[in-house]
Amino acid sequence: MPTLAAGPRVRRAAAADLDDLVALEQRSFSSDRLSRAQYRRHLDSDSALVLVASADHRLFLGSAVLFFRKRSAVARLYSLATRPEARGQGVGATLLEAAATTARRRGSRALRLEVRTDNAAAIALYERHGFRRIGRYAQYYEDGADAWRYEKTLD
Repeated sequence: MPTLAAGPRVRRAAAADLDDLVALEQRSFSSDRLSRAQYRRHLDSDSALVLVASADHRLFLGSAVLFFRKRSAVARLYSLATRPEARGQGVGATLLEAAATTARRRGSRALRLEVRTDNAAAIALYERHGFRRIGRYAQYYEDGADAWRYEKTLD
């Protein structure tokens, strides 16, 4: 995959993106994957938002799933996926910034997420973007792995 010169573009996912979202999920994660039914529900929900990053409109480089709860000032970044061959090219950073901007526009004062304690690359990305560790969940993932909980205050 060529280096992204201008950086990826981010947009809200649409129902027509369902097949590509599921394919990206399959390529990005070995467990704890979102199903087709879950994506379909999130695409049609007022409390969820799915963002996609692409170099052009045909190739998804990454996606982010955000959740919003009524009467809560905290948004949740539920999933951040990047195509394996696009990692290290700013896709995750671009999606994180878009997620924070979107959460801020919806009135959120903070953005939270969970990440595997053994995912050093993701942890480094989150910490570079102002997330701070606020907790730990034992056996959080399907395979029994622990998770760190992170939060970023949105200005």
